Amino acid sequence: MEQLANSIQSISFEQLAQNIITVDDSMRGVAVKTINQATTLRNWIIGCYIVEYEQNGSDRAKYGDKLIEKLSKRISKPGLGTTLLRKSRAFYIVYPSIMQVFEIQQTLPVELKEQIRQTLSVISVPSYTKRIDDARSSEFYTPAETLVSKLTFSHIVELLSIEDPLVRFFYETECIRGTWSVRELHRQIVSNLHIRIGLSEDKMKAMTLVNSKAERNSLLLQVRDPYTFEFLGLQAKDVVTESDIEEALLGHLQEFLQEMGKGFCFEARQKRIIIDGEYYFADLVFYNRLLHCNVIVELKNDEFRHEHIGQLNAYVSYYAENEMQPGDNPPVGILLCTRKGKKMVEYALGNMDNNLFVSTYQLQLPDRRQLEQFIMDECGSQP
Repeated sequence: MEQLANSIQSISFEQLAQNIITVDDSMRGVAVKTINQATTLRNWIIGCYIVEYEQNGSDRAKYGDKLIEKLSKRISKPGLGTTLLRKSRAFYIVYPSIMQVFEIQQTLPVELKEQIRQTLSVISVPSYTKRIDDARSSEFYTPAETLVSKLTFSHIVELLSIEDPLVRFFYETECIRGTWSVRELHRQIVSNLHIRIGLSEDKMKAMTLVNSKAERNSLLLQVRDPYTFEFLGLQAKDVVTESDIEEALLGHLQEFLQEMGKGFCFEARQKRIIIDGEYYFADLVFYNRLLHCNVIVELKNDEFRHEHIGQLNAYVSYYAENEMQPGDNPPVGILLCTRKGKKMVEYALGNMDNNLFVSTYQLQLPDRRQLEQFIMDECGSQP
């Protein structure tokens, strides 16, 4: 066994390419119903070959950082391009525990099983075994068999974009529990779901909404609570006026629009409105091209007060009467404040005909201990 390990560890570039081709060819014998799992395992093994060659290949010095490109060109097979090879390499590095799945996998072709057995004999060394043990001993660990059986490789690719193991574990757990599509997983990652849930007053209600089919498929405006503006680089003590926040947000317009959600287009800042001969100014005005409506945003650098809603309601009513174009839907108003009382918001919005929302915003993310506690509470109790 030791001789076999040594021979595989010192493979040449040509042998590396042939091993990957053989693994891919063996996939043809996999039943359709197990193709997703087999593809995931194939890609992990491909990643294993690449990393092992990078560390021990007999002629690795010739290729250096051009290895992936040259390997893809040598293999020259559809579906085995540079992107797949890079993702497979990352998969092997980030998820060492996948190795355990091969010990119980019964659906792979005989030829592939033998090749994998030889490969595992190489990587079952103390340093690699320690990586697996470290992962399993963590409080934030999803069993390898669960990952492979519940998630496709496309899901895993999305998870590989998350560097923090704690945060990655959160999305693994919620994706499996909510049976998210790849598209839904991507949407939740880029919108920093873990931060929003961690800062929500009613975390269970928020997660229930996220995992509901209606929430995933609806085009209704998804008003977040809270919004996180950490990309501004501001401290609370640095903000003197609401204008400070407005200027900072417009200086980071791309990040701000991403934070607002899909379909938002910026229209105006301090939009002048004339009512009864008096001038009023709406803080920020957007148009949502998906919902075909204006969205008026009012920023407040303090906690919610009921008079804020009266002001926003007047602006929304003005837009409904004077600014709506044929085909537009009624405008929406969003009030952003630093804090809010649940009951005061409920009473202030009572009997309002316009679409009005009150959300909070954060200039800084919660510290890591808060995130850890939330993820332990939410995910630790999951089966």
